[in-house]
Amino acid sequence: MVKDDRAEFEENKRRQSVALGKDTAVFEKSLDTMVALDTYDYSYLWSWMGVPIIQFPADVMATQEVIWATKPDVIIETGVARGGSVIFMASLLEMLGKGKVIGVDIDIRAHNRDSIESHPMSKRIELVEGSSVGEDTLARVREMIPPGASVMVVLDSDHSRDHVLAELRAYGPLVTKGCYMVVADTAVGHLDADRAPTKRSKIWYKGNEPLTALRMYMDETDMFEIDEELNGKLVMSSSPGGYIVRR
Repeated sequence: MVKDDRAEFEENKRRQSVALGKDTAVFEKSLDTMVALDTYDYSYLWSWMGVPIIQFPADVMATQEVIWATKPDVIIETGVARGGSVIFMASLLEMLGKGKVIGVDIDIRAHNRDSIESHPMSKRIELVEGSSVGEDTLARVREMIPPGASVMVVLDSDHSRDHVLAELRAYGPLVTKGCYMVVADTAVGHLDADRAPTKRSKIWYKGNEPLTALRMYMDETDMFEIDEELNGKLVMSSSPGGYIVRR
């Protein structure tokens, strides 16, 4: 009789993930690789269901794990870009047979809106155009959350420290117990100016970026805790340390 080793397999995954997260040498090599890959616009080379997703594959996998495990009713993402990410998350909710994604962006360009609204997953997506931290925008987002819904949040818009901190303070209270808030592009917080990705409309580097904002937020609230196992395996990822869960 073949042994049922599923529990043992999962425990080994957990142990190795935590150990990997403590291996600073491996993490530094990963950062070097990501900086080198930026020459080729690496994060821009991927798509989900035909639409550019602008994510590292590891981040797509991590977000999928979180959504499958927690099964949120509503996912709010700030920063829509070309639409692949909201479509990706909507497709997972479609598989679960419930829920919607609320995509928030200060400028949803006509061609990107078309890519989203003409997509088969558009039935699970609602778009809000406006500043993610504007009072009018926040009021509209709150109105879109059904009573009693479980809520997950992904912050992936303007990556300046002050903006991300304002988003954390605004959207953190919307996340429900057991669900996640994902702070994207925390990897930039490990890069000095001479290593920061340069092929962007704005250049972020250590000090003025999402990781610093996240650390400041975690110092001022006890609502969230860092998922040590999930973040531990996020090498070759744009968001290491960026997955936090509501207590």
